[in-house]
Amino acid sequence: MAGKAGKIYIGVGGWTFAPWRGVFYPDKLTQAKELAYAASKLTSIEINGTYYGSQKPESFRKWAREVPDGFVFSLKGPRFATNRRVLAEARDSVKRFYDSGVLELGDRLGPVLWQFAPTKTFDEIDFGKFLELLPRKLEGHPLRHVVEVRHDSFRTPAFIALLRQFEVPVVFAEHGKYPAIADIAADFVYARLQKGNDEVETCYPPKQLDAWAKRFQSWAEGGEPDDLPRVDTAKPKTTPRDVFAYVIHEGKVRAPAGAMELIARVK
Repeated sequence: MAGKAGKIYIGVGGWTFAPWRGVFYPDKLTQAKELAYAASKLTSIEINGTYYGSQKPESFRKWAREVPDGFVFSLKGPRFATNRRVLAEARDSVKRFYDSGVLELGDRLGPVLWQFAPTKTFDEIDFGKFLELLPRKLEGHPLRHVVEVRHDSFRTPAFIALLRQFEVPVVFAEHGKYPAIADIAADFVYARLQKGNDEVETCYPPKQLDAWAKRFQSWAEGGEPDDLPRVDTAKPKTTPRDVFAYVIHEGKVRAPAGAMELIARVK
């Protein structure tokens, strides 16, 4: 991309998925080589396993070794931190997560996604306390955080103001039920595209892929797509931003194809 623009990372959720064998993965590829193969075709992967439980430091080291320079993982933060009535009490869960060896990913570590239940409603004070718990830097490594909220009560300018205060963006969710919030709050944008169709070979029709690629480029160059819903009327600073986008839908068979189509479009 020309000029000063952020980097655009595009991928899928995870890399171990049996239906991808013979569709995305070559027939005779061993499971041990699936991550390396996926990382040769994509530029990022969102790891879901960290949401359910701790991984070992050697796992993070191994994953980092198997992907090329410039590839990044995003990780889901543990549910023990986000699935609680009082978010301000999540300190120990957040600390345990970072103590589990996350930093072993080194420069392959991208944003950590903190995902909240669809029943979790917006409480300005408590949510602010949670954002305060998220470390900005560990062992000299700057950390990025993003939140995924799935209740309509978060569609309020007070939520956007809180995110901007802490420079933590909200996931833009392309989803049938969850709120779509495209307000900019930090130096990166995180999108999860969840309306793909396994009956379409490229996951999305070409026109939709073109539209998403254009939105990613607009974000990266410091702009804002004019066709996505925002909550707040205040304009963010025009500054280059990194973009992390994941093609994730229920069947997900065609998700890698959709991600590769998008990567080709933003080159």
